[in-house]
Amino acid sequence: MPVRHLHLLLPFALPSAADAATALHGLESAALDRLLARATLEERVIGEDFQRTLPHERWIARRFGAVTPADQRYADDAPLAPFMLLADGGTPGDARWACIEPVHVRIAHDHLVLIDPDTLGVHTEEARALLHTARPVIEELGVTLQAPTPLRWYVSGEALGALAGASPLRATGRNIEIWLPHEARTGERSRAWMKLQNEVQMAWFEHPLNLERESRGLPAINSIWLHGQGAMRPVESPFARVMSNAAATRGLALAAGVKPSMPPESLASLASLSQDDAQGATLVELDAFSAPFIEQDWARWNDSLKTLESAWFAPALQALGDGSLGRLSLTLCGDTGSVTLSVTRSDLRKFWRRRPIAALFIE
Repeated sequence: MPVRHLHLLLPFALPSAADAATALHGLESAALDRLLARATLEERVIGEDFQRTLPHERWIARRFGAVTPADQRYADDAPLAPFMLLADGGTPGDARWACIEPVHVRIAHDHLVLIDPDTLGVHTEEARALLHTARPVIEELGVTLQAPTPLRWYVSGEALGALAGASPLRATGRNIEIWLPHEARTGERSRAWMKLQNEVQMAWFEHPLNLERESRGLPAINSIWLHGQGAMRPVESPFARVMSNAAATRGLALAAGVKPSMPPESLASLASLSQDDAQGATLVELDAFSAPFIEQDWARWNDSLKTLESAWFAPALQALGDGSLGRLSLTLCGDTGSVTLSVTRSDLRKFWRRRPIAALFIE
């Protein structure tokens, strides 16, 4: 096996304490149970209810040095947009960039609710049509726009100032009032962003594309969401290999001089890679839990865990036991906190260590 140290990053792998009983009902994860029971706890981050970024975003930003303890907003900062832009094929340069995504905001009884962008089913041609309409509106306000991919656009300009925006999955399903972008220094609602957002919303109001979507029972794309604002800074990778579908993780790797790749389907697939790649730690980000977690579909969340159990956890336990894997690290994240644990072959013999999986769900 060409991996001495494997680190698995698992976003949304930790339901809240209130949801843990439902999520764990009928769970069959003997390998993961044993790994967690024997592992050494390296870090626990409790988090707060109203942090605008997600634990896995903050973790990856810290590990690569995109934020440091000296940063004023360290506890809630993940300025990942310029790295996402780099991963998507854009050119961040030295400017401050924010990512914007086309979204649907639903009108509830007395508030507005953000819908998970990944559930909208926006096709590439639809996104291009919306961008074609939005681009002149955005640029007319003196804002620079790059759109290297249809569904993620990037804006920069002095008019926007320094904005603190919430990650879309942090605000999804919630009243958006407290999650809207505000001035990072003053905490006040950003008038510049409100103007830009309103102009785009008006341009898309009764857009033929949205009328056609609604005729098919699909939600209209009626707004845009801003997040991740920041500027490029020098970063370093603690990993020799980085395997992830996430633009932020891939962009950080690229900025650190590591060519990222897509995550393999299983540990067996990873083991078949060249021995030349064996030096250093390998980071694999597995995003199987996000959709069921956001939708509170715990049966599907449980199914995702069973899939990872057979593809990753059971093979990793065996590889640790026979010495072909030197160390396994696990970073499990929720929507506020995270835990990082590490286990070696010698740890497996420490039978007195008993950490039930449920203990990790208490944030």
